[in-house]
Amino acid sequence: MARTPELFVDGLFFPEGPRWRVGPDGVGRLWFSDVLGGEVKRADLAGHVETVAEVPGWPSGLGWRPDGTLLVVSVQEGRLMAVGAGGSLTVAADMKAVDGLPCNDMVVDGRGGAYVGSWQGLDESIPWGPGNMPGFSHIIRVDPDGGARIAADRMTYPNGAALSPDSRTYIVAETFANRLSAFDVEEDGSLTNRRVWADIGAPPDGITMDEEGCLWVAVPCYVYGGPGGYLRLREGGEIVDRIDVDGVASYACTLGGPRMRTLFLCQSTVLGHERHPGDGRIMAVEVDVPGTGTP
Repeated sequence: MARTPELFVDGLFFPEGPRWRVGPDGVGRLWFSDVLGGEVKRADLAGHVETVAEVPGWPSGLGWRPDGTLLVVSVQEGRLMAVGAGGSLTVAADMKAVDGLPCNDMVVDGRGGAYVGSWQGLDESIPWGPGNMPGFSHIIRVDPDGGARIAADRMTYPNGAALSPDSRTYIVAETFANRLSAFDVEEDGSLTNRRVWADIGAPPDGITMDEEGCLWVAVPCYVYGGPGGYLRLREGGEIVDRIDVDGVASYACTLGGPRMRTLFLCQSTVLGHERHPGDGRIMAVEVDVPGTGTP
């Protein structure tokens, strides 16, 4: 079972999209987007934080091409940006040209193709439900050459995503539908055989997969206006472990560290409250089962 989380990085705004990566220098670091702060950052295990790039349109999902190029989603622009030397940004794909919507989280496969969720908003100041639900949006497939197309439609606010280690199964959190959905991944990157992976009765956000095929799922709140936590789920929805939090909302997580057993927990303001710089933080806790790195 998981132990009590400890503070890893403090003083953030709205941390999201965490990814663990060992660099060419052999040093493992946690990479993440401080969305409302407009920056992509990375931190070593000592908690030393560096700014990698500034993204005025809000950064979110992160991933890498096989050649090591960092990709980041620019939320408001609905574009996929490639990060170059000194934090320079170039457009790698224009998802907004496909469906006209902003984008959010992303997972990148081993060939450099990406799956990016677009979204339509809702009023977060009141509980969601009939009369306050986001419109349907899409999962957009971005091929390695930058071509973009709709891979799945009628998505209810797609958020965190993961690929199985063999890249044959794609799983995504549909936040305001309270479920995780799974697809088969075809050779051309198309998504087929849509199905419910788990219906959890609460809003899932960021997810990460471990070696037993379970998902750690960040749940912003169990009841609107209150805190949430992190659930470790088997396919079908069985809860096999959980970490509850107090006073903050849980937005994303990933497994990393030297043994891939450190669970990094991104947290910020509870839904329904105004967000301020400094509200966000990342906690860390050791768990029993290592992650697969996807993400």
